[in-house]
Amino acid sequence: MLGYTPQTSATERDWEKKFQDGIVANNIRENMRRLSARPHHVGSPYDKDNAEWMLARFKEWGLDAHIESFDVLFPTPKERSLEMISPKPFKAKMQEPVLAVDPTSNQTSEQLPTYNAYSADGDVTGPLVYVNFGNREDYDELDRLGVSTKGAIVIARYGSGWRGVKPKVAAEHGAVGCIIYSDPREDGFFYGSDYPTGGWRSKDGVQRGSVMDTDYPGDPLTPGVGAIPGAKRLAIKDAKTITKIPVLPISYADAQPFLEALQGQIAPEGWRGGLPMTYHVGPGPARVHLKVASNWDTKPLYDVIATIPGSSPDQWVIRGNHHDAWVNGADDPIAGMAPELEEARMFGELHKQGWTPKRTIIYCAWDGEEPGLLGSVEWVETHRDDLQKHAVLYLNTDGNERGFFGAGGTQDLQPFISGVARDINDPEKNISVFQGLRGNCARIGFEFREGLAVALGAFLQKFQRILHRRKIHIRRDSFDRGRNISLVRVGGGSEDSFFEFEIALGEFVLLVFQKFLQIGFIFRDGFGLRRIVVRKQIGIGEAHDGGAGCLGERASVGKVVVGEVRVPVEIVVDRVILIAFIFAAESDIE
Repeated sequence: MLGYTPQTSATERDWEKKFQDGIVANNIRENMRRLSARPHHVGSPYDKDNAEWMLARFKEWGLDAHIESFDVLFPTPKERSLEMISPKPFKAKMQEPVLAVDPTSNQTSEQLPTYNAYSADGDVTGPLVYVNFGNREDYDELDRLGVSTKGAIVIARYGSGWRGVKPKVAAEHGAVGCIIYSDPREDGFFYGSDYPTGGWRSKDGVQRGSVMDTDYPGDPLTPGVGAIPGAKRLAIKDAKTITKIPVLPISYADAQPFLEALQGQIAPEGWRGGLPMTYHVGPGPARVHLKVASNWDTKPLYDVIATIPGSSPDQWVIRGNHHDAWVNGADDPIAGMAPELEEARMFGELHKQGWTPKRTIIYCAWDGEEPGLLGSVEWVETHRDDLQKHAVLYLNTDGNERGFFGAGGTQDLQPFISGVARDINDPEKNISVFQGLRGNCARIGFEFREGLAVALGAFLQKFQRILHRRKIHIRRDSFDRGRNISLVRVGGGSEDSFFEFEIALGEFVLLVFQKFLQIGFIFRDGFGLRRIVVRKQIGIGEAHDGGAGCLGERASVGKVVVGEVRVPVEIVVDRVILIAFIFAAESDIE
């Protein structure tokens, strides 16, 4: 076994088997049911309740656990209005319906309204212009068409980049407001039946999300320092990550009347979505009034931190997943948080049986990831010096779903992940995970980008003060400090998803799967990682947030667990700690 002597390999295999045999699928199901039972956005009562419940579980399992709190700026809607004033009046509903088949859809008093966090306040009126995805190249195309967005309100569809880019680029081109809608071509009936018949976004579903600008992640008012009592805070007007123009997300049911009212040139072929209409660019004759006003309040975050001391306590292996959601969050993040808790329980059991990690294990259940990586960034900023001294590896998950295994991270970890994929059986295909990936090698590879490493979701951005400057279109990382910290993000996803590594090297190369499996790797300070994924059968829904991503990602897995969703799926149970932590904790390699 790589990283072990022949004498210690057998012992390691024994511990791995004990870990794997001890995983209880029903525990994961119950974790998901409990954590996603009610909306738990930042500042909500159930967000705190979940944190306290997880704290009690970590302690029950024998881990040294505590909650670290931070106070961050988290705006919530006070007033939202979107209406067409010509050529004919129309007012957007901006409200998702209550459905009898979805018992969580009636938790309206606890749900955040549909909105984009960190949108600027504004009350604007102007002609409407359709800008496709609202990326820079789309504005280049508008220039070629002779269409200006100066003084206009733009409407862009979700997709082809992060949502925060859309209002940023719109403001740079003179727009006074931005509307973002979910087109069924990317997120709806184009791919299958919509909810509740199927799992795709329904006509009234709205995608919530942050549009925080990309100067820095974390609390907008405390860049570079933890948002703790006494921290120096910016005035809201001086926060660089709040958008320059007001932004609202809407459903495609609300978007269609606005788009149908546009005239002017027919949109280029690649700009045409899935609605049964002719897509025009505008401007006008549609004229639109948009208003956004928020409560700019400070809210508490609750990061749950649990530790298993190692025999070499000065080296830390950190494992994280966030626990906050925009609504109920059964898929994102509870499909990742639920198995993390089961991992922690099993490590507690192994510890009681005499296993002690060589390196200290730190479990992190982050709060405030959805609005802008808030809890994790503030924790890293607060503990920056200790992390630079002691952190050797961070392993992150977010959501685990049916489909292909996927991972991304620093290159030293790639051979371990590839090797372990040979050892784990895909329970549906009865072949190894590795063989399943090889069958999709046309879309499998790892990618080199100039000076950038893969975006690892939550934690790599949390390490941004230590490790990188975050880029605009895709979250990536530029290593200049903390070079000896290995990082990986793992999970499972759609049968249409792919397995990709992006690695920090000075050239752009895309290698097919068979090629990069042969690429060598470099130990960081002689330290390596191995990872195993184990799949367990549990009954959860196939779609985002347990089946109701189509309704603004608000459905809970509760109804799924009791069999009300038609398609049972597997959840990837991250046995990552067994290897990432037992290997990282026990490996003979120093």
